[in-house]
Amino acid sequence: MIAQDKIHSLYDLDVIDRDGDRIGSVGAVWNDAAGQPAWASVRTGLFGLNESLFPLQHADLRGGRLVVPFDKATVKDAPNVDADHDEPLSRDEVDRLYEHYGLNWEETYRAYQAGGGVTNRSHQGARDYEGGREDDGARDYDGARDSTHDYDGDRESDAMTRSEERLTVGTENERAGRARLRKYVVTDQERVSVPVSREEVRLEREPVTEANRGDAYAGPDITESEHEVTLHAERPVVDTEAVPVERVRLGKETVTEEREVAGEVRKERIEADLPDQRGRHTLD
Repeated sequence: MIAQDKIHSLYDLDVIDRDGDRIGSVGAVWNDAAGQPAWASVRTGLFGLNESLFPLQHADLRGGRLVVPFDKATVKDAPNVDADHDEPLSRDEVDRLYEHYGLNWEETYRAYQAGGGVTNRSHQGARDYEGGREDDGARDYDGARDSTHDYDGDRESDAMTRSEERLTVGTENERAGRARLRKYVVTDQERVSVPVSREEVRLEREPVTEANRGDAYAGPDITESEHEVTLHAERPVVDTEAVPVERVRLGKETVTEEREVAGEVRKERIEADLPDQRGRHTLD
């Protein structure tokens, strides 16, 4: 159970479910009529105004995180509030929360009594709520928001706390596109020069000498004859073969760029009426 003196440390803490999964961060805390922290809201989106509520009865602070005995889906599906309006919880809203989480009011009240330090003074930043139930003379667990539970602090104090909202900015991954490699065939005309050779006929005449006299006088003196010579020539032959020339792959790299985001934030201003000065002084 969360004690009164721990309320200030709850804001913006990560809320972890019973399985160790992060649900969101604490947005606001509501006290019961006795001033005990009873409910808290959890922000589950970046700029969402609606915050789901969960009971602080069995929540536990562990290592700077708030651990609740429920799973993530149960908390996210719980009744929610509009965090943009500082309003107490109504009786109907509290009844729905008890029903959603399966809580017993009598057991819850006894747990808060056993927590010690019951007081009628709420902490700065915590919100009171209307609603609840009465049970056979036990301490009233509802009570409307009155001056005892001033949202700005204890009525017996001569000081008040000024708060303001800050943008909580984060990032989330989303699919931006797909890239793929595809091969297809194109046909190009290529022209290359190929050297070719051929045989040509050349007449060679030589006189009769002592060296070739025998060949010259062999055979009849006068006769007719023919002699053929076969000529050869090269011609270009075109063929193709497939050879690998390069490899192409898809690679990914992460680039970081600056983007501006905007959101509305609320600020509290304090006006001071001073007896020795004219007009009001506004503190921003």
